[in-house]
Amino acid sequence: MMRVFISFLLCLLSVTCAATPITNPICPLDLNYVLRIPWTATDCRNPFFQTTAKSAMNDTSKFHCCQTLLSLFGIALAQHLKQTSHFNLPDLATSNSCLLDYQSKLSSLSLPANLVSHCFDPLQFVISANVCAGIQTTRDWVSKLGQNSPLDSGCRSNLVGSGCDACVAAGFKVQAILTGIDGNKSHSMDCFYFAVLYAAAIVNESGPEGDSALDCIFNLQLSTQKGSKSKHTSLVYGLTAAAVGLLVVFVLLGIGFWLYKSKQLAKNSSLELDEQGSRPHARPNTGSIWFKVHELEKATDNFSSKNFIGRGGFGLVYKGRLPDGSMVAVKKVIESDFQGNAEFCNEVEIISNLKHRNLVPLRGCCVVDEGFDESSSERYLVYDYMPNGNLDDYLFPIPSDQDGTVKNSLTWPQRKNIILDVAKGLAYLHYGVKPAIYHRDIKATNILLDADMRAKVADFGLAKQSREGQSHLTTRVAGTHGYLAPEYALYGQLTEKSDVYSFGVVVLEIMCGRKALDFSLASSPRAFLITDWAWSLVKGGKIGETLDPCLVKDGDCSNSNPKGIMERFVAVGILCSHVMVALRPTIMDALKMLEGDSEVPQISDRPVPYGHPSFVGDGSNFSISRH
Repeated sequence: MMRVFISFLLCLLSVTCAATPITNPICPLDLNYVLRIPWTATDCRNPFFQTTAKSAMNDTSKFHCCQTLLSLFGIALAQHLKQTSHFNLPDLATSNSCLLDYQSKLSSLSLPANLVSHCFDPLQFVISANVCAGIQTTRDWVSKLGQNSPLDSGCRSNLVGSGCDACVAAGFKVQAILTGIDGNKSHSMDCFYFAVLYAAAIVNESGPEGDSALDCIFNLQLSTQKGSKSKHTSLVYGLTAAAVGLLVVFVLLGIGFWLYKSKQLAKNSSLELDEQGSRPHARPNTGSIWFKVHELEKATDNFSSKNFIGRGGFGLVYKGRLPDGSMVAVKKVIESDFQGNAEFCNEVEIISNLKHRNLVPLRGCCVVDEGFDESSSERYLVYDYMPNGNLDDYLFPIPSDQDGTVKNSLTWPQRKNIILDVAKGLAYLHYGVKPAIYHRDIKATNILLDADMRAKVADFGLAKQSREGQSHLTTRVAGTHGYLAPEYALYGQLTEKSDVYSFGVVVLEIMCGRKALDFSLASSPRAFLITDWAWSLVKGGKIGETLDPCLVKDGDCSNSNPKGIMERFVAVGILCSHVMVALRPTIMDALKMLEGDSEVPQISDRPVPYGHPSFVGDGSNFSISRH
C-alpha cells in the first residue's frame, strides 16, 4: 500500500545553516519520545556527516536521514501546537535550545553528534508572521480556513490505505488555499508544513504519537518491535475465539468465499479481464495492460520512499521494475475529472491507443474497487519510465556535488530537438486523433527525456477530450501558474490555442534559461513573468538579450549554433504566448515556423501585460489545480 510522502515535502524546508549552541532558555518541547518510539535510525548510523550540509542533503542516505529526523522532530512541534496553539517556537534562543536537546537524545542512541547541525537551521522553527498567510496560531488558522478545512474531514481517523491517501489529498488542497491567500509561492512548503502539524496535533483523533500520525502523517518507518506485544495478545485472543466458534467460522468463510468469487467473476466480466495466472495481461483488441495491485506493489517495493519520483499531474509517481526487467513509472491517481470507474477505464483505453514517438507511452492501469462506492476505488496508471527525468531538471538544476556543480546545461542542438519534439507531440494530440485532445498543463516538468535526450510529452492521460460542437468552457481550471493562457485562467475558455500559449512559455524557458514565473526576484515589486519580459525586449529591438548566456558564450556560437535561428525560436515562443488568442498560431503553423518552412510574422502589440497588477491581485483570483 502506498506510503505518504509528507515528510519528503517537509524535508524541503531544511537548509544548510548549523545550529548555534545556546544553553538557555529551557526548551518547552518534551523530546523523551525520541527514546520511546521504535523509529528506524538505519540511515543515520553511518558516519557520513563529515561534509557540508548541502552535500549531505544531496546524498541519498544522508537525505533520508535528515528526512527522518525532521519527521521525528515534527512530533514534538505537533505536541507543542496542541498544548499552546502556536505552530512554532517563540524565538531563536528557544529553537537552539530545543535542537541541542534533540541532539542529546540522538547521541544517547549512539548516533553521530552532528546530525542536527547538518540537517536543520534553527530559524526554520521560529515563529514568524512572514511564513504562511500570516498564520502563527490555531486561531489564525481558523480565521483563514474556517472551522472545517479539508484536513478536518480527511485526516480525522482511519488513516490506512485509501484513508491515508485522502488525508494526503486534503493536505495538498489546504496548501493550495493557503498559498493563494499568502500570494507568495515561495511560502508553499511552509504552508504544507503547517498543514502537517495541524493534521497531527488538532485533527487526528489518535494525536501526534498515535499510530495513524506516525505512519501516515509523519511517514516514520517503525521497527517491527513496536506492537509485537499487542500483536501477540491479539493472536491469543483470536485463537481462543476461533476454538470456541470454529464451526461458525467455517460456515461464514464458506459463504463469504462464494460471495467473493461471484462478485469477482461479475466484475471481471464487466471489465473484460482475462485471469491468466499472476502476470499482467492485455485487454482484447487494445494496447493497454491491466495490472493487479500486488504486481505494482512488488514492482515498486510496496511503493517505497526510495522509489518515489515526485508528484505528477493528478497523483504521486513511483519508479518500478516489472518481472520482465523493464522500468515503469507508476502513478497513484489521487484526483481526476473522472468520477466513475467505467469512465476512467474508457479513457485509459483511448489513451493507450495513442502511439507517437513524442508522447510518453501509457502501458496500462489498475483499478482496485474497495466497495460499492466508486469514490473509494484506488486507481493506478503505468507509464514507460524516462531515465533522464524531466526538462525542468536540466533547465533549472539543483547543485548536486559538494563543490556546487550542476548538471551540464543543454546544448543548442538538444534544446532545438526538445522544442520540435514537444511541438510534434502536441500536433498529434490536436490533429492526429479524433476528437482532438487538449493537454491543459504543458510545462517543463511534464516534458520527459528518454535515454537519447529526446522529449516526450507526459500527463496527457487524463486530459479532457474536446467535443465537436461543444462550448469549450470548464469550471475546473487545471494547470500551473505562469503557463496558463489568460482566457483559460480567467474565464475557463479552453481551446487548442490554450496549449499553444503554454507551449510558447516552455519555448521561452528553453531559449532564455529563465523560469516562467518567479516570485523571488527582490528587484521586482511583483512576480517576474517571462512572457512580459521577453516581449518587452523584442519590441525594443533587443531580442539577442533574451537568449540564455549558455547559448551565446564565447566559442559556443559558431555555425553549429546560428544565432539567427535561435532568435527565430524566441520569436515563435513570443508569438505562441501572445495574450490575444486570435494572434497565436496553431501548433502546426508554429512547427512550420520553427522548422523554417514558413516565415515568422511580425509580432503585434499587446494589451495590458498579463503580469500587470490588475491581473495579479492577491494571488487568489482564480482556482487552479496544482499538478
